[in-house]
Amino acid sequence: MSESPERPPTDREDRTVDNRLARPGSITYLHIPAGDVGRAAAFYRDVFGWQVNNPDSDRPSFDDPSGQLSGAWVSDHLAATAPGLLPYIYVDRVEETITRILAEGGEIVTKPFPSGLLTIATFRDPAGNVLGLWHDTTR
Repeated sequence: MSESPERPPTDREDRTVDNRLARPGSITYLHIPAGDVGRAAAFYRDVFGWQVNNPDSDRPSFDDPSGQLSGAWVSDHLAATAPGLLPYIYVDRVEETITRILAEGGEIVTKPFPSGLLTIATFRDPAGNVLGLWHDTTR
């Protein structure tokens, strides 16, 4: 009986998609438009604690603290300067996050207000994108 020769794995066999992200029906990857991708990456790192990968590249990527959302800052998309599709980022304290947003060059679009059991607000990042903040006030 002869053994078949070992075949080196192909590129496709060497890699796999992170199981935290491969969740059917879940939003797990996001492109964030930015003219200055380095500045945008630093903003989200410093304000929200996102892990930035390849920060000096022309397309830095990120993983949020949950490990369930990844993405990249891209310079070939238009900034979402007016709410349309409006993603919200969960934070521990809205007011403290707003202080960091302002310190890092962002601006507040909608001041914090109660909405049922939540406190919500919207902000504009340094690239002009509008996103939301939310916090569960029962915690």
